[in-house]
Amino acid sequence: MADGQNASETEHVETVWDRDRARGDEASASGTSGWSGGISGDWTMFAAIAAVALAIGIVNALSGAQDAAWRGDSYDIGRRLFWELSSIIVILLLVPILALAVRRMRGTTLLVARIGIAAVALLGFSALHITGMVGLRKLLLWLMGSVYDFHFSLAAVLYEFRKDAVTALLLGATLWLIESRRELRKAAGAAASMPAVPQEQPSSDLIWLRDGTSRTRVAPRDILWVASAGNYIEYVLADGARHLIRGTLAATESELGRFAIVRVHRTRLANLDRVSGVDFRPSGDFELTFDNGQTLGGSRRYRPAVASLGGRTATV
Repeated sequence: MADGQNASETEHVETVWDRDRARGDEASASGTSGWSGGISGDWTMFAAIAAVALAIGIVNALSGAQDAAWRGDSYDIGRRLFWELSSIIVILLLVPILALAVRRMRGTTLLVARIGIAAVALLGFSALHITGMVGLRKLLLWLMGSVYDFHFSLAAVLYEFRKDAVTALLLGATLWLIESRRELRKAAGAAASMPAVPQEQPSSDLIWLRDGTSRTRVAPRDILWVASAGNYIEYVLADGARHLIRGTLAATESELGRFAIVRVHRTRLANLDRVSGVDFRPSGDFELTFDNGQTLGGSRRYRPAVASLGGRTATV
């Protein structure tokens, strides 16, 4: 930012040019907070950032004026405020250019394309900032009866470009983060508005018989009975199939109890939903008849488990 001048007195006007620069003389602080107005139209955020930039510009002007006073130069706080604020105004007006560049960069995954967009945006931002800042100062000083002479030179342009690069980088990074948050909010809103997709739940009507690398899926209603066979459990199905699985009857009883497959003997479990008849014997033992005609004996110790079968309806 060019903000200091040597004044040459004339009879009618004061000619001002850029030489006596204040320390900390740049409006890039306005870019440290970012602005989402160029992306999401958040003018409240823009107003807040502009207020912060204004406050920082005032602090910079006060600091520069104090430094000048310590060096024996003129304090001249009004002039320094003018340099700061004229630059800040132009930078804020150029933020949409950086916002557009950020959108274009996010729209491509090619590194070369991103670098090219960033370079073009930086050059355009700096050129417009210098031109706009000088033009605004010339206009305002002309209205006040003075003259502003920037004295364009390679050294002056490089001086301004160096600070513009830092300002553009800070603003661009902030806008990138704001755009990322906006996309996340948009995605979250879209997900919330979508109808819930029912999650596939494991069927509660199917069980897996696992033995080593072998897996067999059966429907509990197809089981007639389960019998203990040493270190194994034998599943007897209604279609005549039998599956020998390593395990204990106690663990199997706990797993299958919710399917009305209960213990009817010390070594056997029976599927009561497949029982079509029960014959209670004088000894207390009983015999179950399944809906496919097969039978299974039960002991009197487990007679209470089948005592209510008279009120049950067999499932075929």
